[in-house]
Amino acid sequence: MQSMVAKIQTISLEGIQASPVDVEVQIAPGLASFQVVGLPDNAVKESKDRIRAAFYSCGVALPAKRITVNLTPAHATKSGSHYDFAIAVGLLVALKIVPMDMVENSLYMGELGLDGTLHPVPGVLPAVLHAMQKGVGQIFVPEINAEEGAWCDDVAVTPVKSLSTFLNHVSGETPLQPLAAKPIATQDIKIHDNFSDVKGQYAAKRAMEIAAAGGHNLLMSGPPGSGKSMMASRFSALLPNMKTEEVLETSMIHSIAGQLTGGLNLRRPYRAPHHSASAVALSGGGHKALPGEMSLAHKGVLFLDELPEFPRAVLETLRQPLESKDITVSRANHHVTYPAAFQFIAAMNPCPCGYMGDETQVCRCTPRQIESYRGKLSGPLMDRIDLHVGVEAVPMDALTSKTQEESTETIKTRVLKARLCQEERYAEKHYSCNAEVGAGDVETYMPLCQQGLTLLHKAHEKFAVSARSFHRIVRVARTIADLDGCDSINAQHVAESLNYRYRPYTG
Repeated sequence: MQSMVAKIQTISLEGIQASPVDVEVQIAPGLASFQVVGLPDNAVKESKDRIRAAFYSCGVALPAKRITVNLTPAHATKSGSHYDFAIAVGLLVALKIVPMDMVENSLYMGELGLDGTLHPVPGVLPAVLHAMQKGVGQIFVPEINAEEGAWCDDVAVTPVKSLSTFLNHVSGETPLQPLAAKPIATQDIKIHDNFSDVKGQYAAKRAMEIAAAGGHNLLMSGPPGSGKSMMASRFSALLPNMKTEEVLETSMIHSIAGQLTGGLNLRRPYRAPHHSASAVALSGGGHKALPGEMSLAHKGVLFLDELPEFPRAVLETLRQPLESKDITVSRANHHVTYPAAFQFIAAMNPCPCGYMGDETQVCRCTPRQIESYRGKLSGPLMDRIDLHVGVEAVPMDALTSKTQEESTETIKTRVLKARLCQEERYAEKHYSCNAEVGAGDVETYMPLCQQGLTLLHKAHEKFAVSARSFHRIVRVARTIADLDGCDSINAQHVAESLNYRYRPYTG
């Protein structure tokens, strides 16, 4: 008698892309065994023990026969515990406990606990997008992951608490209900930390406004306690709310990393890794080539405090993503490209003790120590930072002043107005802000007046301005002009842009 082969749909993950995987289950006569084939990793191989225990908890006994589970395509490595649920459903079909027509055109993901509970797994959002593209009508996922797909109208995202509840569903005793689709809303985002809390520091706040308006990278240098980290933590609130496609992009990366809980990420990411972070933590990698901090900050902010305290090798990993806006993680079994279009904000002290140039404290560092400290920041990395601003210690008069500082909402209003100008300017291009304009389009969209060109010629003679620096200076000048409501770039805008580009480490 020919044995039945049950076929269940699930996915494998390679970066943020989901690929189809068919779970084929066969129960045939022979010595009792349970074998998983199709290049499974250890997590997949161990699924047989979790499934056996889960079945026992649900009152289902596996027969003393030869059980073979084949994960196709067989040439691709399968990793992760999300195959548990699909394999379990395939076994239920092969045992004729669940009819095959009940599981057709459906996709299954979830890790089984020994008691049959479905535990959360990474990658549900890419799986929902895959199901939508392939015309799969329904996806069954753990309850905690279900909110990731609640925005989708084309796929019924059904939360499952345990294997028992799934059995009750297919038997018709207690049918499971898909989540009601709801649109992605990004407008009502509350601001908890306000720029009105920052006393003084008008030059730094001006630089942050320019950075937010044009999408530019920013480096702040100043003594300890001057408010650098405080301002950086509030920076992402100045940025425009994410669009629907941006929400899905950032949420997919966080879903792959297993950091997406309670639905999609509606706020722009803000990542601030400690200076002890490794190059792999920043760029991504590891056994499964997971995304690093640069990718987790996609469409948001990557803030590195105490910049020279990071190992130089770690800082050098920033150079390529700051230009290409993506990062490729290459490992023995993985070759994955993650998006990394983040805005880079950094802070540093002017010297190891932090008080060089400070009028109230005496610097204790030797010239050699200062040179070594700054030497960790290579020229190519500094060349990729558009705005360099000095942050002075806040005087007592400013700290005790009753003057009301500008709020985040006030600054953001000006930022959004400048961004609207850029949207209109680049309507025929794929650019979303001035910082993204390619070198070939700078002359077309950002023409300079004669006085501005003269200033740049003088800057080149004095500072040996590189081609990259030239384009970045012009882009910043264009952003300053947008904030001023000017259609053209004048000499004043170029002068302010140069002032942010070429200045000492202190304020």
